[in-house]
Amino acid sequence: MTVAPSSPCVLVIETDESLANQLSCDLLEAGYESILAHDATSGLQHCHDRQPALIVLDRMLAGESGLSLCKNLRSTGMRSPVLILMARDTVDDRVACLEAGADDYILKPYRSEDFLKLIRLYLKPDVDTTEQLRFGDLILDIATRRAIHSGRAIDLTMKEFELLKFLMEHPREVLTREQILENVWGYDFLGESNVIEVYIRYLRLKIEDEGQKRLIQTVRGVGYVLRES
Repeated sequence: MTVAPSSPCVLVIETDESLANQLSCDLLEAGYESILAHDATSGLQHCHDRQPALIVLDRMLAGESGLSLCKNLRSTGMRSPVLILMARDTVDDRVACLEAGADDYILKPYRSEDFLKLIRLYLKPDVDTTEQLRFGDLILDIATRRAIHSGRAIDLTMKEFELLKFLMEHPREVLTREQILENVWGYDFLGESNVIEVYIRYLRLKIEDEGQKRLIQTVRGVGYVLRES
């Protein structure tokens, strides 16, 4: 199948060549460009050379765990969404993926329909806009997906951006966990797990400087609110 030159590039890093080929075929049929790597070293090289729009990464890789590779990519400034392929579906496994810097996960054995739905969710076309959201000295630039706090530019992952955007669209409004899951993740992504707490902690570390007043406040038993202390 011919892929348009402007099609988003998806890097698949998967040790199992059969599974990698299946994933690649699904991506090509859906109109995406697909690059395959079968170990962490070649995957890292492809990331640097091609700057893929999205990365699908197996948790279990030869030579280096997928989570370690994900952490490595995030430490180098890679902002593309990362989806982790994993066989186990426990709360600890999910949270470990998120804490490594992944945006979401895909369970094995995977279903093509669900896989592509998730890919489309993360590769929605960028909106051509100059819109900015403001709350005090916190600015969120919609086009660049960056935050600016007290003049300091802050890089955000896709989910960090979506979460902060939702909070800033509803300033001083207490948002329940259910509202956040539905609007940021699009579905009941992790049920009763602490995915929201993990990402709130990430945002606080990035936008709340030491000694400054807390912007994202916890409303015990309900959810979170963006407001002045």
